[in-house]
Amino acid sequence: MTGKTLIDSLHRRVDALAGAPGIRALVQRQARGAFIANRNENLFFGVHPTWDEAAAAAREFGQAGYDNAESAQLYDHHVRLAAHDYPALYWINRSLDEGLKGVFDVGGAIGIKFLAFREHLARHVDLAWLVQDVPAMAKHGRELAEQRGDARQLKFTDRFEDGEGSEILLASGVLQYLPRTLGELLSTYRTIPRRIVINTAAVHPEHQFFTVNSLGTAFCPYRIQTQAGVVRGLTQLGYRLRETWINPDKPMTIPFRPDYSLRHYTGYCLDLQK
Repeated sequence: MTGKTLIDSLHRRVDALAGAPGIRALVQRQARGAFIANRNENLFFGVHPTWDEAAAAAREFGQAGYDNAESAQLYDHHVRLAAHDYPALYWINRSLDEGLKGVFDVGGAIGIKFLAFREHLARHVDLAWLVQDVPAMAKHGRELAEQRGDARQLKFTDRFEDGEGSEILLASGVLQYLPRTLGELLSTYRTIPRRIVINTAAVHPEHQFFTVNSLGTAFCPYRIQTQAGVVRGLTQLGYRLRETWINPDKPMTIPFRPDYSLRHYTGYCLDLQK
């Protein structure tokens, strides 16, 4: 039985036995143990009001943060298009067709979206793609790009500030891992991207909070925002919301907290107003 299956089973048992004295606490301890023991699932646990409290909880579980060699190899084989990738691919392709230059891929791991999109973007022979991620991931991505012969187009950095000058910013599955919001980070730029494509963002219809994510190799604080929280920080910089969509194939379950769980993730395209 996988960690996720065990947690789901334990969750159902809690719902059925919630009224029995002592049972809920016992099953919660079992679920916590399964979360800590996880090695191959993407799991979540707990609800916290601040990033710092979620980070402290992550350290209590074990290895905190994915800036390590084991976590850097998580995505070595995750380089194919998934169903939730198509909205982002559409907007990246359209942006390049409209003449925008340079993709800054925040949290792009080893360049997984560059590799997944490459066949569909092949006609853009001058495509420049810069991935920003933690140092261990950027180092590993750079080594793989050299081995594949992609290093001319695909570059890596561990500094967000190096993305200034790119006209397209892609944030796929990363807003939730950033200790600062995207709006706060972009406010440090003198020249901000002309278009922002956000995909698979953890957006709750009511609550802004933090949880802990188990990657199997590490435990990370994880930010959940409301749509207003995501969009407001960017519209204040001069962006307007162009389009929004959902990623129905990506739910997020927090055991014992169905009111904070997500039925789907969300994506956005925003343009800088001229």
